[in-house]
Amino acid sequence: MSQSVERALRILPALAKGPAGLGAVADTLGVHKSTALRLLRTLHDHGLVYRQADGRYRLGATLFALAAEAIENLDVREVAHPHLVALNQATGHTVHLALHQDDEVVYIDKVDSRYPVRMYSRIGKPVPLTVAAVAKLLLADLPEGERRSLAERIEYPRYTARSTPDAAAFLRELELVRDQGWATDLGGHEESINCLGAPVHGPDGRVVAALSVSAPSVVVTAEGLLELLPLVLRTADDISQDYSGTGPRTGTQERT
Repeated sequence: MSQSVERALRILPALAKGPAGLGAVADTLGVHKSTALRLLRTLHDHGLVYRQADGRYRLGATLFALAAEAIENLDVREVAHPHLVALNQATGHTVHLALHQDDEVVYIDKVDSRYPVRMYSRIGKPVPLTVAAVAKLLLADLPEGERRSLAERIEYPRYTARSTPDAAAFLRELELVRDQGWATDLGGHEESINCLGAPVHGPDGRVVAALSVSAPSVVVTAEGLLELLPLVLRTADDISQDYSGTGPRTGTQERT
């Protein structure tokens, strides 16, 4: 039985490359055509493959429906929370998780710093789009036309001397974030607060959320915070794997 299941599962990625005839499926599995036909008929009965009019088989609608339902019902906050706690325990600093909703980026989870001096934030609070590390990560993943349109219609408050001044500078920053796969806010919102963030990817490779580690400069310098980059990237990668149900990614800074 386990051998039959293993063979049936090997059919699905083979058909993901395109429709295939019975002979080609049998060759892929290294089995007789009668064995391949029995497996294909079982998968067809459950809607996981579909036999076309030309006799070739392709992936079935039920498979796509299951995938869509699974993605829709995934709660990235629930998946990410244990990883956020572990990152907080390893660093001691405040950890956030954020989502992009319409023209806002909103914190959906937070684990507080263990230090008495910490940044103020709360779940459900929109973050400053033009300076926050999590906002840069989420907006950088937008298609170029959407990025440009958003950059040209939002305002650019001068929170500090390091705040992003205008749309041109913001677009350059977003392009840098896309290239390097991580983002910072080094005193752009508050002079004394630094943040370092990384993206969480979904099954299709798009950025579905962003996490950040934040700390006052009296607790850790900007340089000290940047030393946490490998750990922050690894945490985001672990969340991405759990959320997508995949194995290890090919690189911690894989571009979407």
